[in-house]
Amino acid sequence: MKKIKTVDAVGRVLLHDITKIVPGEFKGRAFKKGHVIKEEDIDVLLSLGKDNIYVWEETEGLVHENDAAIILKDISCGDGLEFGEIKEGKIDFFASYDGVLKIDKDALLELNMIDDIMMATIHNNTPVKKGEKLGGTRVIPLMVEEEKLNEAKKLIEKPFISVEKFKKKKVGIVTTGNEVFYGRIKDAFGPVIKSKFEYYGSEILGQVILPDDKERITAEILKAVNEDKADMIICTGGMSVDPDDVTPTAIKDCGGEVVTYGSPVLPGAMFLLAYLGDTPIMGLPGCVMYSKRTVFDLVLPRILIDEKLTKRDIALYGQGGLCLDCKVCTFPHCSFGK
Repeated sequence: MKKIKTVDAVGRVLLHDITKIVPGEFKGRAFKKGHVIKEEDIDVLLSLGKDNIYVWEETEGLVHENDAAIILKDISCGDGLEFGEIKEGKIDFFASYDGVLKIDKDALLELNMIDDIMMATIHNNTPVKKGEKLGGTRVIPLMVEEEKLNEAKKLIEKPFISVEKFKKKKVGIVTTGNEVFYGRIKDAFGPVIKSKFEYYGSEILGQVILPDDKERITAEILKAVNEDKADMIICTGGMSVDPDDVTPTAIKDCGGEVVTYGSPVLPGAMFLLAYLGDTPIMGLPGCVMYSKRTVFDLVLPRILIDEKLTKRDIALYGQGGLCLDCKVCTFPHCSFGK
């Protein structure tokens, strides 16, 4: 790398992208790396504050920022990602398909602890759409020491950023409550649940409405799993601590593993998650009927990528588990669940 005066640079090749900034209007590339400088470029470069420019002179032990960005991308990124053009030394990551972004946060931290290297992403476990921007990486200097990239290669043993694709599931809904069963009120859970699963491309096998009868609820859950071959069961109603709300006990009586009854999420404290073999059973609290976003919106995307959640996974939602019920909802790009 060699620095020369811009006025003497006609015919020389730019070593890096040159950025132009117009406050409030534009920030982007004015000249691309590899551009051969022409006479008419001189005044433009000077107006951008470039009294001097850098041209290529190979230096042993140094790596150009563009080549370094490719190395960082290659060691960090796994399945489900595609990449933009390198601009100004930075390469961005995008989702190749709909799914959940998975990041090893410890690996990301360790990479960012290396001097002159940076990588930024959106939050782990965020549901994402195809084409959505997920992160980016670059080195800080124009030329970075090769030794630092070698350190990164040794540290990062396998890619730690990926997108897990949503699976299409067959879902059974068991709605309970004497007030609904006997027609005293209209069920409000069904339309909400169906719309959320339709958004993710899953199929509702059917919805059964039952009274507050523990044995009948248990029997219907087992029928949905064993006979109807449902991939997932959603139970609505009867999830409070009232003595006549028997749905949690009915789910436990199915004989599976109860991961948690209760979550550190608002709305959604009375959430229940269980597994009957590999089949998830979720008991949804009443807030799912009327709140825009609840614990269900945090857990469902991860269930739909076949992630088997633990008590710790649910407990980790405590920090960020408060939905602020914003007038304009921007979920999942907000603090909820982060």
